[in-house]
Amino acid sequence: MDKPQAPATDRNREPILAVLQALFADRHAVLEIGSGTGQHAVYFARAMPWLRWQSSDVASNLPGIRLWLQEAGLANTPEPKLLDLRQDWPELVFDTVFSANTLHIMGWPQVQRLFAELGRRMPPAGLLTVYGPFNYAGRFTSDSNAAFDASLRAGNPSSGLRDFEAVDALANEAGLRLLEDRAMPANNRCITWRRGPADRG
Repeated sequence: MDKPQAPATDRNREPILAVLQALFADRHAVLEIGSGTGQHAVYFARAMPWLRWQSSDVASNLPGIRLWLQEAGLANTPEPKLLDLRQDWPELVFDTVFSANTLHIMGWPQVQRLFAELGRRMPPAGLLTVYGPFNYAGRFTSDSNAAFDASLRAGNPSSGLRDFEAVDALANEAGLRLLEDRAMPANNRCITWRRGPADRG
């Protein structure tokens, strides 16, 4: 089996890394939800060796992630975990969650489940950083995002770009408060929420 390749990952990894290096400077254990090919896990774990970078995804993506991790041989990338929001959540230890280009792929019930689980499991002062395209006030921010949304929904009607306000409401219900919403290249965003020290669910 050849290692899976996602060209977009090579294009977006450096701008994302610049954001994460500042946000995660005092972090210890990152749970990456929806690691995809595993390329981000290797790139970010190598660049931030003080972090334990736990990759995770649905079962079909785990073999490809393992190939990337095994080739890199990094000490801070443990075996990828099965994490499917349609199944039971595994027992994991983390102080930070990162996810790239996932909320518009999963169905809205899975997005709701994700934030509900984080509300139960995120430790005080935990961070959640999400990368990808978002709508604001129900509107697309670019023609390319509108076309991307249409292509997503043509393949799976339950997928599609999410409204920032709806996602932020889920975060608030989970005890997470917006820390930063940063514009990124190619009409993407990097959005970070932080759990308050007294917001244990």
